[in-house]
Amino acid sequence: MHSMSAPATSRPAARPRVLSGAQPTADSYHLGNYFGAFKQWVALQDDFEAFYFIPDLHAITVEYEPALLRERTYVAAAQLLAAGVDPARSALFVQSHVPEHAQLAWVLSGITGFGEAGRMTQFKDKSAKGGSDAASVGLFTYPILMAADILVYQADRVPVGEDQRQHVELTRNLAQRFNHRFGDTFTVPEAHIVKATAKIYDLQVPTAKMSGSNASHAGVVDLTDTAQQAAKKIRSAVTDSGSEIVFDPAAKPGVSNLLSIFAALTDRPVDEIVAEFEGRQYGHLKVALADLVGDFVQRFGDRTRELLDDRAEIDRVLAAGAERAREVAAATLEQVYDRSGFVRPS
Repeated sequence: MHSMSAPATSRPAARPRVLSGAQPTADSYHLGNYFGAFKQWVALQDDFEAFYFIPDLHAITVEYEPALLRERTYVAAAQLLAAGVDPARSALFVQSHVPEHAQLAWVLSGITGFGEAGRMTQFKDKSAKGGSDAASVGLFTYPILMAADILVYQADRVPVGEDQRQHVELTRNLAQRFNHRFGDTFTVPEAHIVKATAKIYDLQVPTAKMSGSNASHAGVVDLTDTAQQAAKKIRSAVTDSGSEIVFDPAAKPGVSNLLSIFAALTDRPVDEIVAEFEGRQYGHLKVALADLVGDFVQRFGDRTRELLDDRAEIDRVLAAGAERAREVAAATLEQVYDRSGFVRPS
């Protein structure tokens, strides 16, 4: 905990802090989320003081249904717990339960340049789809809230995919700018570019990453799929010309994607799986993988449903996570408000 006088950056180094979040904008997370992020989050709990959150404030920057957002937030919490996020070792919480995120975002918006925010590629991409008139101010300021998410915990590392690197750079710039103008306050975080267990691609378009926002859901294995649904998606996956099972993402993206999933599910090197299927057809690989994926989503789904049957317990876990998060966030915000020149309530 930081005192008013000591700079936040002088925090005694017990374990470095890590922070990450996953939006509740779909009915379920998918296989790509699990192997691209959640499996690493679980591993990071061993060496880091971990803060993992569900960014519901970010989710309202585009059109949404309130009842659906509430349900998806519960599903997200249950799936993160099913994936192995351990509330005894990590703070798991909902963003809106920690008001310091939004409070810090407002302070940071005062030191963010309009052009600087406008250069964010994700905003440009998303606003280009619907036109700038349809884009909300929230979508524009989204990276500033993301910076606040990170800085309010004095996080040392931020596990992100390559597509979020630009947002972490903005966060670093804002931390350095505030520190320069108002005194040493924020830890300047490093991007912890997650080396995904496997980069999982869409089963129908194996050159596009698996994403819940893809036009067709036929190539996306949701963690709530039944074993039969998941197995069918694997068996229907697009493969490549020829019949040789080799790992070559450029020439054979379809079969390479299936091999990546196989390797990730079994914790085995891709080369070993290629050797196992030497001289066999794509169909053999698909049948074996369909069974593996079906078993995995069945177990994952059963655990998720078991957790969702006890909403009171999820509420308890999230409340405890928010309390732990607020201990850290409130101390940071107190210091920020003091350095910003606000008169503090007596």
